[in-house]
Amino acid sequence: MKKLFFGLSIFLFSLPCFMVAQDTVKVSLINFIEEGLENSGQIDYARQAVNLAENRINQANSMRYLPTFELTTQHGLVPGVESETDLPDEALYLDPYLDNDWENWGIFTRANVTAIQPIFTWGALKNAVKAAKAAAVAAQEQFEMQKADIELRLFDLYQSYLLTEEILRLLDEAQNKIERVEEQIEESRESGEANFDYSELFKFRVFKSEFEIRAATVRKNAAMIQRIWNYVMQGEGNTVFVPEDQFLDPVPQEIRELGYYRSNAITQRSEIAAIEAGIDAAEYGLEATKSKNYPAVFLGITGSFAYTPNRPRQGNPFIINRTNYASAAVGIGIRQNLDFFDMSVDVAKSKVQYRQAKYLKRAAIDGIILEINEAYKNASLAKITVEKTDDALVTTKKWLRQEQLDYDFGIGEIKDLIDAMKKELELRVQLKQAVFEFNKNMAELYRKAGLPILEITNND
Repeated sequence: MKKLFFGLSIFLFSLPCFMVAQDTVKVSLINFIEEGLENSGQIDYARQAVNLAENRINQANSMRYLPTFELTTQHGLVPGVESETDLPDEALYLDPYLDNDWENWGIFTRANVTAIQPIFTWGALKNAVKAAKAAAVAAQEQFEMQKADIELRLFDLYQSYLLTEEILRLLDEAQNKIERVEEQIEESRESGEANFDYSELFKFRVFKSEFEIRAATVRKNAAMIQRIWNYVMQGEGNTVFVPEDQFLDPVPQEIRELGYYRSNAITQRSEIAAIEAGIDAAEYGLEATKSKNYPAVFLGITGSFAYTPNRPRQGNPFIINRTNYASAAVGIGIRQNLDFFDMSVDVAKSKVQYRQAKYLKRAAIDGIILEINEAYKNASLAKITVEKTDDALVTTKKWLRQEQLDYDFGIGEIKDLIDAMKKELELRVQLKQAVFEFNKNMAELYRKAGLPILEITNND
């Protein structure tokens, strides 16, 4: 019995409890998981990684169209010019004695525009965009992986609440049985039975005290976790959220063959999909890096304009007044990086990253197969535990009824009645805990297999 209550207190330390409140809201399992995901800060944080990956796609696309488009302006005050000759304004550059007119000031404005449009880059830009898109797919799959992990924890939390309700009901029933047995012991003692065993009386009183301590601990810890349950649901005021279900029963979904879960894990797990997208990103990145070894062709556009009202524009095409002119140029250029050693190192690095991504998939599959085998074993053993514990409980209930009848007719021993009562309570608690472990292991098996965990609640 000591092991029973010790295990019970440890197990229920982190479980929620049923609390009666004025405003009680019943929540189904599906709604609980949906609300938990909606209110999860971890989900909000993980979603930003997806947004950043999508932003990198936009950045890669922006490099394909006018990656360089700059406008520079300059402004200031400059003096005019004065000449003692009769030269026209557009020919003042011919005056060797042309001088500044410090009494004539004007506002100087100059603007320079530069634009470069890539024409042919040997697939560098196209592969960069493909790599960014593949990386975004990987980020989305990683987000789905984290989401599935949180769904599993929420499922366990919901099941834990149901287990707590069951355990608390068992504690109440056990309390009533303990009181009835105590009354029978006291009646035997007061009647002065010759074979009354005081050692059994003392053992029972110790057991009763330990039971009350464990029960109080369970209720206090359960009340604390109830607040955590409400926090997950973002409850306000006196609102208390409770499960829509009232009893903890084994999930109806049967355990299938091991191969079914293995094949689904390899094809459905988000981790594998994320790695495959990472392999694509690494391959496209390698091709983009290789393209840097070849010359890129681009279209260049440049324009410059300056205007100062007190300085005349010069008409000679070989003479430019830097404060009053306009010019434009369009041409095709070639850009080639001549640091071939550095580029070869980059290519070698990209090849290593590509091979690493492929090896990562093999390693991930190996790990997933091990996880599936472990989860399958745990679920199978948990199912056997539920079945055998239920069989033992049925037998113990018959034993308890027989001992109660024997004691009522005066042919039974109080020691045997107490032992039967303890064993019956122990097995009832163990059965509920075994059901919880079975449901939890089934959800874990479905998570490892890449299957929706809510499918285990379907009867199909």
